[in-house]
Amino acid sequence: MSNEAGTPSPEALRQASEELTQVRGEIARVLVGQKYMVDRMLAALLADGHLLVEGVPGLAKTTAIKALSGAIAGSFSRIQFTPDLLPADVVGTQIYNPRDMSFTTRKGPIFANIVLADEINRAPAKVQSALLEAMQERQVTLAETTHPLPEPFLVLATQNPIEQEGTYPLPEAQVDRFMMKLLVTYPTQEEERQVLERSSLPVDRARPVLTPQRLIELQQLCRRVTLKPVLQSYIVSLVHATRQPGSVSQRLSRFVQFGASPRATIALAAGARAIALMDGRDFATPDDVKEIAADVLRHRLLLTYEAEAEGLSPDAVIREILASVRTP
Repeated sequence: MSNEAGTPSPEALRQASEELTQVRGEIARVLVGQKYMVDRMLAALLADGHLLVEGVPGLAKTTAIKALSGAIAGSFSRIQFTPDLLPADVVGTQIYNPRDMSFTTRKGPIFANIVLADEINRAPAKVQSALLEAMQERQVTLAETTHPLPEPFLVLATQNPIEQEGTYPLPEAQVDRFMMKLLVTYPTQEEERQVLERSSLPVDRARPVLTPQRLIELQQLCRRVTLKPVLQSYIVSLVHATRQPGSVSQRLSRFVQFGASPRATIALAAGARAIALMDGRDFATPDDVKEIAADVLRHRLLLTYEAEAEGLSPDAVIREILASVRTP
């Protein structure tokens, strides 16, 4: 249905678009509104990247992720992060059997196609760090044995704003492993009215639309979306501008302490390809990069105290960088 050595065929693009529309439809049966969050979740699925969703309690973050997992006919697990959670509760452990003096492996809930890490910043750093190997290398090491995780493997995490009581900041090394970070806001008045109407109805569940194998095929299709050299250079220029903001705006040099890592470059390219595929195109554009830029970069920028004192957010810095770097 598509040329393995080249760009996706029109037929492959058409079928992918139909299937993604079906996934959206299943999520819409469960979730009201939140189009931005749904589109970015689909982009993360296609780009094979992990997703961090931040918002105050009650914005349907967990509901959205559970609906998405319901549309994928694979294994799903939910880990509720709490202050007393242990690393073994996430990745598993070795259990000693005194009868035959041997150890058996008990795999943790991380061994699933889609893992919902709910309120991930409610647990201390040592628990969050248990996810590092799994998220980057798609494997877990227990004792001296390395266990591969199932394919596909995606961590979809929710977190409460760090200003809320009982939250811990995520380690920078872990935050960088999330392809995107979404900021979820309150619904509109009309959307909230629809939520109220549905609240008295039986809870709907999303029905499976994609198999894990089909999702892997869509991810392979996404990787074949054309990213022209001039667009690759544009992505590299954007990321470098976060590290050397003075090269594009002298004002920004006072506000950025650390810029984005090379993972951001890879994530921007993958995200642009995913946006293009969701739009039914076999090529990415600068607009695709701009659409996904804030989601990919906002959690990778460390601003100075001066920026915080002036009330400057990472999103404001990203907007200024996008305006300063020449668009091809």
